[in-house]
Amino acid sequence: MADPARAAKLAQRIKVVVAEALGRKVKDPRLEGVTVTDARVTNDLQHATVYYTVFGDETAHADAAKGLEKAKGVLRQEVGRNITVRLTPTLEFVADQIPVVASNLEELLREAKKRDAEVAALAATAKHAGEADPYKSDAPEDVDIDEDDFDEEDIDLAGDDDIDEDANKDADSTK
Repeated sequence: MADPARAAKLAQRIKVVVAEALGRKVKDPRLEGVTVTDARVTNDLQHATVYYTVFGDETAHADAAKGLEKAKGVLRQEVGRNITVRLTPTLEFVADQIPVVASNLEELLREAKKRDAEVAALAATAKHAGEADPYKSDAPEDVDIDEDDFDEEDIDLAGDDDIDEDANKDADSTK
């Protein structure tokens, strides 16, 4: 099992070699619009997955996939000549979905921006459902109430005015 850093370096090298070989060695017109975007190599360095994009419609994508499958042997031979590993990895070509996902994401962001603008326009003309100050206060408006105004001694024991604490202490001591 190889070092992951070595596998990453090998993947980058394979990406460059395949891209150059598609431009120089392979003379298939179906592969003219192919761009190699990424490559991944397994940790045992035996299998490489090469990701590509194609400029064009669905038929161009299908033609490029067929052309890459046909040119797989030539590309693997070129990779074997240009990398320094004991065994040349097998190549698998996968259409990269990142551009499609990115365009979908951009469309969603445009839609979200449009909706945010609509909400901002509605918020600019909106009024509160209730009064301007929904919090009612029993204090007159000209009196400022401060937290320091209330002490523990000011708490009124409603209905317990006749409790005599000294009488309870005397009753407990006689028992």
